[in-house]
Amino acid sequence: MRQALVVLLFCLGGCAHLPERAPVADEFALAPTIDGALAQRVAPAEARHAGQSGFRLVGTGTEAYALRAYSAQAASGSLDIQTYIWHADLTGKLLARQALLAADRGVRVRILVDDLDARAKNEGLAALDAHPGMEVRLYNPMASRSGSLRMAGEFGTNFKRLNHRMHNKSWIADNRIALVGGRNLGDEYFGAHDGTNFVDLDFLMVGPVVRDASANFDRFWNSPSNYPIAQLAPAAVTDAALARLRIVLEQAQAELTAGPYAQVLREDPEVQALLDGGTRLHWATQWRFVSDDPMKARLPLSERSAVLKLLLPAMHQARSELRLISPYFVPGPLGTEQLVAVRKSGVAVDVLTNSLAANDVAAVHGGYMRSRPTLLRNDITMWELKPTGSPDSRFSLSGSSGSSLHTKAMITDDAAVFVGSYNLDPRSTSLNTEQGVLVTHPALAAELTDIFEREIQGNRAWKVSLQDDRLAWSDGTQTVHEEPGATSSQRFQAWLMKVLPVQSQL
Repeated sequence: MRQALVVLLFCLGGCAHLPERAPVADEFALAPTIDGALAQRVAPAEARHAGQSGFRLVGTGTEAYALRAYSAQAASGSLDIQTYIWHADLTGKLLARQALLAADRGVRVRILVDDLDARAKNEGLAALDAHPGMEVRLYNPMASRSGSLRMAGEFGTNFKRLNHRMHNKSWIADNRIALVGGRNLGDEYFGAHDGTNFVDLDFLMVGPVVRDASANFDRFWNSPSNYPIAQLAPAAVTDAALARLRIVLEQAQAELTAGPYAQVLREDPEVQALLDGGTRLHWATQWRFVSDDPMKARLPLSERSAVLKLLLPAMHQARSELRLISPYFVPGPLGTEQLVAVRKSGVAVDVLTNSLAANDVAAVHGGYMRSRPTLLRNDITMWELKPTGSPDSRFSLSGSSGSSLHTKAMITDDAAVFVGSYNLDPRSTSLNTEQGVLVTHPALAAELTDIFEREIQGNRAWKVSLQDDRLAWSDGTQTVHEEPGATSSQRFQAWLMKVLPVQSQL
C-alpha cells in the first residue's frame, strides 16, 4: 500500500510540468504621484527633509491593517503588493477589496505572491487578475493549480526547486509610502484573530527609501522567478469569476461593519491619529534597504544572503549592546560563533525568540535547542516569549488569549535598528528570499528598545539560564527546568529535529 502511494505521488508530480515562461515585457514602478491624497500628505514633508527618509515603527496589528487599508483607499496612481502569505480571511478579503476598488478608480495594481500559499487561493487571485487594472504574478509556482496529492507529487519530484520561497513583504502606494517588515496579510497579523495573534513589526516609510523599495519590487516583478497567473490558470481568469469575487468581498465588508474588529479599530489611538493626519515620522539620513536576489537559489551559498551581509558588519560594529528579536532562531555553529565573538568583545548580547510553546513551527525549535546551551555558557542573555498574551494586549480581537513572536528586528548601541522579514536561521540565509531596512536614528532605537523591554517582562516571557549546567526558565515568580507550557507533541517534534541532520532546512 505504501509503495502504491509513493508511485501515485510520483506519477502525479511527473504529470505536472511547469511550462516555459512566456515572454513578458519588463514593467516598472510609476513615478511618485504629484497629486492625490498621499502626495498632498507626503510631498510637503519630503520637501522639508530633502535627502532624508521618514520612518515609523508600526507595532500594533490594528495600525498595520489601517495603514494598508487607508493607503489603498487614498492611492491615485499605483499599488504594488508583495507578500509570502495572503489569507482568505476577514482582513485578507478586506485588503483584496481595497485593492480591487483602487483598480476600479484607475490605479494600476500589481500583486506578487509566493505560490506556496497562493496556490490554495488560485481561484480568487485569478479572479483579481481578470480586472484590466490588476495583474497577479506567482513566485516559483507549481504547475498544478489544485489538489493536495498533486502538490505532494510535485514536491516529491521537484523538491530542490520548490524548496526556495519568497518571504519578502512590501506594500507600496503611489510610490509615496511603503510598509515593509515581517507581516503577511491575514487576521493573526492584524490583531483580528480570535485565537493566537502575532507580535509583529513594520516600518512605515516615506521619502527616497520608498523608491528603493519600489526598485526592488520591480526586480522581483520582472524576474523569471515568477509567472503571470494568467499563464498558469487561464481558464480561471474570467469576468464571471471577478463578478463572483466582488460579492464575496462585499460580504467581508458587511462582516467588518457588524463584527467586533471594527470596534477594536475605533478604540486604537494610533489608528485614530492616522485618520486625523497625526502620524509622526522620524527622519533619517542614514538608511539601507536591502533584499536578496529573486534568483537567490542559483547563487553560490556564500553569496545568497544580501541581508546577512548587511547585518553581520552592523553586529560587529556594536560597542555596548546588541539586541536581537527573531521568532525562528537557529544560529547554527557559524552564527553561534559570530554572536559569541560579539559578546567576547565586551558587547552585551540580548536575544528574544519564541518558547517552544509559543512557536508556530515546533520543528524549528529543535535547531535552536542545539545552540542554546553554548550561547548561555558564553554569557548571552536569552528570553523566550510565552504563548499567552499579556493583560495590556488591548488592541486585538483576542485580548490576552494568545500570542506568538513574528517580529524580526535588531538594535545596536541605542543608535541603529533593523526591521525586516529575515529570521536568524539557515532557511532565511540560504533558501528563502528576504529583505529589510537598517536605519540609524536614536529615537527609533529608543522606541524599539521600549518594545523589546516590554516583551521580556515576566508576564510575557521567560528568561532562560543555566543552573548547574541545567536549563532553567524563570518569569520572576516561578522557575521550571523543562520547556514550559509545551505539549508532548511539540516536545517530540523539537527533539526529532534536534537529532536529525536537517538543520539546513530550518
